[in-house]
Amino acid sequence: MFQRLSERLQAVLKKLRGHGRLSEENIAEALREVRLALLEADVHYKVVKDFISRVQERAVGREVLQSLTPGQQVMRVVFEELTTLLGGRCSGLSYGASPPSVVMLVGLQGSGKTTTAAKLARLIKSQGRLPLLVAADTRRPAAGEQLQILGEEVGVEVYRQSHAAPLSICQEAVQHAKSKGLEPVLLDTGGRLHIDETLMAELTALQKALAPAEVLLILDAMSGQDALTAATKFHSTLDLTGFILTKLDGDARGGAALSITSVTGRPIKFVGVGEGLDALEPFHPERMASRILGMGDILSLVERAEAAAERLRAEELARKIRQEAYTLEDFREQLLQVRRMGSIEELIGMFPGLPKGSGEVEVDGKALVRMEAILSSMTREEQRNPAIINGSRRKRIAKGSGTSVAEVNQLLRQFQQIQRVMRQVLRAGQKGRPTSHKGRWGFPIA
Repeated sequence: MFQRLSERLQAVLKKLRGHGRLSEENIAEALREVRLALLEADVHYKVVKDFISRVQERAVGREVLQSLTPGQQVMRVVFEELTTLLGGRCSGLSYGASPPSVVMLVGLQGSGKTTTAAKLARLIKSQGRLPLLVAADTRRPAAGEQLQILGEEVGVEVYRQSHAAPLSICQEAVQHAKSKGLEPVLLDTGGRLHIDETLMAELTALQKALAPAEVLLILDAMSGQDALTAATKFHSTLDLTGFILTKLDGDARGGAALSITSVTGRPIKFVGVGEGLDALEPFHPERMASRILGMGDILSLVERAEAAAERLRAEELARKIRQEAYTLEDFREQLLQVRRMGSIEELIGMFPGLPKGSGEVEVDGKALVRMEAILSSMTREEQRNPAIINGSRRKRIAKGSGTSVAEVNQLLRQFQQIQRVMRQVLRAGQKGRPTSHKGRWGFPIA
């Protein structure tokens, strides 16, 4: 998402930063290119017009033109306005004054609403709450069964009634949640077209009877301007409180994400960044703007790393490093944690100066998969004691992993390098001298 837009905007701003002084003509020319880039990204034309007007008004001011670094000042203006366009600040879930709060999830058919409901329940549970999932989709065959399976997978209770109207199911679910101290109540309503007046009236009746703290529309970010049309129609009927965008990890142009808040006045609250049930994140406008402009997103990278690593496992790893007992078995576990954080290309895009698809860094996205295959083809004894891996064992490992002996040898050499770095860091720490080592891309690793 946003790859082409990101490349275009970064090229324009890089050209501006190359000028020692800027004139109104320089800025006007650059903003014409920015306008084209946004329109190509499928951003609504009125949103583009307003955005360019705001940037131009600020960029030709005295503060920018008389600055010692006018190019950087323009970039700051674009960053701030892009952040505003995306919503300004992170907007979490709202909860009602008297529990249990109700969160009503609505959307078009096929927008991934049921899966997103389970993802949201998992995220809320990780924050220390006890949500209740409610199967309120009585029209789609097996919708309740799907939600039940997903609920069991994320460890959240699911409320179902096979022969009842959606309103009755939801009202009973709220009473059930109140009696068991569960909050919030997540209503997985049936998917519907925004032009179906009968089904939209059903949602209106649910909203009126339950007074939900949140009414969130789930939209497929890949659907472009159709998503914006649906958002406008749903909002005019239900007075939405926010949006959840799915498939933000896809290759769509991203116009919906850049237009939706400006058009409706409602924030994007969460984004789906993968197929896994853990792949739902709060939406941070300033971080997304930073990534689009090639300024990186270190905070999101750190949060993903923290979520992927369990505290006890990290302590155990630290103990092994201190005792110089780090093995290939530990190495494999770390590779799995990195893969759970997302694709290598996506993670690289979070580093400042290394935007995804920029061509500045060559990344073999399948390298971790091959390494994991090699490690999985080793016996437990070989993983714990690499010294016993002789020539015949290397041939067997290569055959079992679908790789070559040369790749097996390369992995073993890399592991030996990691062990050496860890020993050096440990000795430096014992002597009280900080040591840093540069990784493949020049970033310090410790």
